Amino acid sequence: MISISKRSAVEPFHAMDILAEATRRRQEGRPVISMAVGQPGHPAPQAALAAARSALDAGRIGYTDALGLTELRKALAVEYGRRHGVALDWNRVVVTTGSSAGFNLAFLALFDAGDAVAIARPGYPAYRSILAALGLRVIEVPVGPETGYTLTPESLERTQAEAGIRLKGVLLASPANPTGTVTTGKQLKSVYDYCKGEGITLISDEIYHGLTYGAEEVTALEIGDDAVIINSFSKYYCMTGWRIGWMVVPAELVRPIECLAQSLYISAPELSQIAALAALSATDELEHYKAACSANRDFLMQRLPELGLPLLSPMDGAFYAYVDASRFTNDSMQLAKRILVETDVAVTPGRDFDPVDGHLAMRLSYAGSMQDMVEATARLEAWLPRAV
Repeated sequence: MISISKRSAVEPFHAMDILAEATRRRQEGRPVISMAVGQPGHPAPQAALAAARSALDAGRIGYTDALGLTELRKALAVEYGRRHGVALDWNRVVVTTGSSAGFNLAFLALFDAGDAVAIARPGYPAYRSILAALGLRVIEVPVGPETGYTLTPESLERTQAEAGIRLKGVLLASPANPTGTVTTGKQLKSVYDYCKGEGITLISDEIYHGLTYGAEEVTALEIGDDAVIINSFSKYYCMTGWRIGWMVVPAELVRPIECLAQSLYISAPELSQIAALAALSATDELEHYKAACSANRDFLMQRLPELGLPLLSPMDGAFYAYVDASRFTNDSMQLAKRILVETDVAVTPGRDFDPVDGHLAMRLSYAGSMQDMVEATARLEAWLPRAV
């Protein structure tokens, strides 16, 4: 009999399970509307598609340097100057196979088995699973109104005292999934200063940068040079399936990450890198998509409370509404399954994001069209009263 490792015993990503079932139902001809996953409804920018077609027509697509195409790394460094006024040495930019590879590389390069890393609860479930699979200790720090829905020095210190450990790393996401929280520059600086004073490495997940709605958007690079930045072309740039992201790391971390990437990934896909380079110039098209997300956000901010699904956090960034479903259930997983089967609307149970209180919450993605938002909420409005 085959032996299965303990490290592989991670919690399923329920959003992907819901997506798989939604896809199956759609293939059967069901009128499914998916609000389950954070996948933009807009295709990759036209410039990116054109660049990819040209590269395919030109012939061979192969390996690149493990750190990525020089042209893309340089262009990303320029982008930090344009967006944030940061003068960035392009040699510190690492192109990755999506942000997921960035997290793997960061955790492997920074931490040893048994080290403790703090994440927010609620938070993106893959953080928890990747850390656990790598043999790291996951410390979940509850965030809510009392912490401004983000990590704070006080919450980190309190959690360490309660757990009887000292942290080696802190992972902070802004905008955050599932809450949509945007951490202000002042809040981010307080966490950065705390981490620096305690000898803790700060990892800043910025994959939803570009998708903020009036809130302050700050990269940790504006505050200090020794934070590790992880970003992606999946969200603002609408390139989920291209599996292309990047990191910005301190100079001394570049070579260790390069060595790990050589063995784990060889390189990010060259075709995706070529398309990503072109996507950086597609600002007008991308801002049009952002405006559509903003309109969806405004619509759901009004409609969801009317349906008995009040917001659990501000919707300041990303494209998610995290809502209180306790009026209808104490098991959001079962509720999500019923909603899909009985209304053909796919939503994500809060259990993905919060193992303590998530049974009372749900996340709805508004990355799709306004037409989908209107139809999905109409179906929910007709069905939810019968769910009680």
